[in-house]
Amino acid sequence: MRDDPGNRELPRCVLMRVRIFTEPQQGASYDQLLRIAQATEQLGFDGFFRSDHYLSIGAEGLPGSTDAWLTLAALGRETRRIRLGTLVSPVTFRWPGPLAISVAQADAMSGGRVELGLGVGWFEAEHQAYGVPFPPTGDRFDMLEEQLAIVTGLWQTPLGKRFDYSGRHYTVVDSPGLPKPVQHPRPSVILGGSGRARSARLAARYADEYNVAFKPMEEIAAAFRGVRTACADAGRDVEAIGYSVAQTVCCGRDDAEVARRAAAIGREPATLRELGFAGTPSEIVDDVGRFAELGASTVYFQLLDLGDLDHLQLLAAEVMSQLR
Repeated sequence: MRDDPGNRELPRCVLMRVRIFTEPQQGASYDQLLRIAQATEQLGFDGFFRSDHYLSIGAEGLPGSTDAWLTLAALGRETRRIRLGTLVSPVTFRWPGPLAISVAQADAMSGGRVELGLGVGWFEAEHQAYGVPFPPTGDRFDMLEEQLAIVTGLWQTPLGKRFDYSGRHYTVVDSPGLPKPVQHPRPSVILGGSGRARSARLAARYADEYNVAFKPMEEIAAAFRGVRTACADAGRDVEAIGYSVAQTVCCGRDDAEVARRAAAIGREPATLRELGFAGTPSEIVDDVGRFAELGASTVYFQLLDLGDLDHLQLLAAEVMSQLR
């Protein structure tokens, strides 16, 4: 339970990057995503991120899921400033070489604004629904480690040189590592995790940002500590990695508006307040400040009702303005 916000001073002027995070598999066309992405940019948010799923979760999800990197490449041509990326792409969906090409192309199409979120994946049903193999967890972690090595290796191979890699799951032979992304030496890599020792070790080696989503504050704090320990063990500066959190957002000017927005996404206000960013703008600023105290420098507001632009405007005017 959080404290009564009336009993403590709100952490004003928290320095935090604020990004919007969407779940298009739950029901969104490209035009809807474009509308939200352009509003995200116009309202001053730092970035627009989306999940990478091929099947809706507990909903009909019409008109059907869209491909994450096709969407982001297109949005790169129709926006000018915001960062764009996945939170996160499962390693099971794409071979590492084609993934490196797709992300590098999207980076060029956006003028150097994409970030690659990568994780082991978890949603077995979507794999079964579209014929994608879903190996055991240990194998998926092996795949993640190899994909991180290959994708970053391809991007960072100097022009005129060749990249080779031999692993249990993937082998790359005499690759020119083309095309190169616009960002140098490469786009940022976001590793999604929940604090397991292996994900912490991989973050210490490859990640620019470590993200924990939809977990209680105590678990997020433990996960961040695990990554810092792994960085220290690997001889990497513990401040070299950015830390971020993603939680569902439900903001209202008063309790009635909070309840209305919670009902629109099929949630209870009390549940959202317990595990999410929910309440009045001041309550949400207070909660974000707690994560800032843990070392988070980026927050992702999971926006589930993509038709509610007033919600986005409220977050920009009365929440984000206090986090800059």
